[in-house]
Amino acid sequence: MTTAPTHPIYLDNAATTPLDPAVFEAMVPFLRDCFGNPSSVHAHGRQVRAAVEQARKTVAGLLNAAPGEITFTSGGTEADNRAIISTARSLGIRRAISTGLEHHAVLHSLEALAHDGAVELLRVRHDERGRIDLNHLEELLRDQPRALVSLMHANNEVGTLLPLADVGALCRSHGAVFHSDTVQTMGHYRHDVRALGLQFLVGSAHKFHGPKGVGFLFTDSSVQVAPLIQGGSQERGQRGGTENVAGIIGLAKALEIAYAEMADHQRHIQRLKDRMIGHLRAALGDDVQFNGTSELADESLYTVLNVSLPPSEMTEMLLFNLDIHRISASGGSACTSGSNVGSHVLTALGCDPARGAVRFSFSKFTTEAEVDYAAGVLAGLYQRVAA
Repeated sequence: MTTAPTHPIYLDNAATTPLDPAVFEAMVPFLRDCFGNPSSVHAHGRQVRAAVEQARKTVAGLLNAAPGEITFTSGGTEADNRAIISTARSLGIRRAISTGLEHHAVLHSLEALAHDGAVELLRVRHDERGRIDLNHLEELLRDQPRALVSLMHANNEVGTLLPLADVGALCRSHGAVFHSDTVQTMGHYRHDVRALGLQFLVGSAHKFHGPKGVGFLFTDSSVQVAPLIQGGSQERGQRGGTENVAGIIGLAKALEIAYAEMADHQRHIQRLKDRMIGHLRAALGDDVQFNGTSELADESLYTVLNVSLPPSEMTEMLLFNLDIHRISASGGSACTSGSNVGSHVLTALGCDPARGAVRFSFSKFTTEAEVDYAAGVLAGLYQRVAA
């Protein structure tokens, strides 16, 4: 086994990423010195308002959007909720098309609307790796042209990518409203909202080395929806409540850095992911598999690798054993037993509930030594059980 590093190994970047030091430095003045309320008309308020609007322009410019199309939120969950719920309330749409693979911020919002009778929820087919059946989507859109389509860009558990531009073209040709949860891919891929043809797009700063508790929603100017949160005229009347100023500044800085360094980071992280795949295959052979498309470089989010491990008494204690070795990762199974609620994504994909699953997710700060150690520990745990 590779010598243990002197520090804990963090491989759960799909849950949250460490704050970039440059982002922290950009935030500090707005935590300490520039404390005015951006809604105030005096000098202290105007100074902060100017910074918020500059951050909005930065985000909009990176996405090829207009500043007025960016609304800052408390994170991806709020942004997804606003896109879905406000669309149903404001546009009179009565049918929604999605899958059972979506993040709960989307899935639960759609299910709540369906439960209340506000929309009819239709499910588009997908294969065992989570790839959407575009032919079936087109069939549904032909039958239900005035619909809300909500499909995530990359699955947060198994990394399967959606062909955004293709889905956008289908929605455009049938007059559908297209919302994509891009929380996992924001800052990792370039999103040109004009080229993609979607009406709603979502980001959350803590997924690309920004602070927690702040995100944004892009809303195409052709779509007019009512606010989800009432109580003030902030965010150009689109979201009541005093802005999280330091968070907004940090979000814009983090996204700016991500875009500037994206190509280098993608090469670095993909090498790490390929390295872990190679280690695990060499150690475990055919016993190791990968859920979704996560091992396919051209079909998956490069930051995520979902490992499927052979049935073993180790399965239930897998994350605990990794944590003992000071490795942080996420896991899940395709079943529900007792109080342990399994992964709805792995269940929807029909994954073998007897196999253990662990999601490793990498960032620009992850090193080869950390990947080597984590792969060695995981392989060693299963090899000892097999012996």
